[in-house]
Amino acid sequence: MIHILIVEDNDMNREMIRRRLELHSFKTTMANDGQQAIELAMEVQPDIILMDMSLPVVDGWQATRKLKSEAGTQNIPIIGLSAYASDSDVKKGLDAGCDAYEVKPIDFDRLLESIGKLTA
Repeated sequence: MIHILIVEDNDMNREMIRRRLELHSFKTTMANDGQQAIELAMEVQPDIILMDMSLPVVDGWQATRKLKSEAGTQNIPIIGLSAYASDSDVKKGLDAGCDAYEVKPIDFDRLLESIGKLTA
């Protein structure tokens, strides 16, 4: 069973993503901010992380850079999630270390495809 860490500060978005992923038999853990994401990723070692980029405490760009710089988490794929959709926003996410970048509102079929590719 693939374990996904969902990092999203909006309660409704987080719950919607969790429910839809669990319907597809994924195990989920949730974080509300970037600092909690870093701590949980190190603790639970998920198979993949869905990282909102606009987060409180530590933003998604900083959290991604931190996770990609640590030996224990650097190989965990991270999909950046953001409403920021310009080419420069996507580049900023990929430059921070995201392995993929999905624009909100989330195209769930495309997200599942990205998860499949990154966890194969």
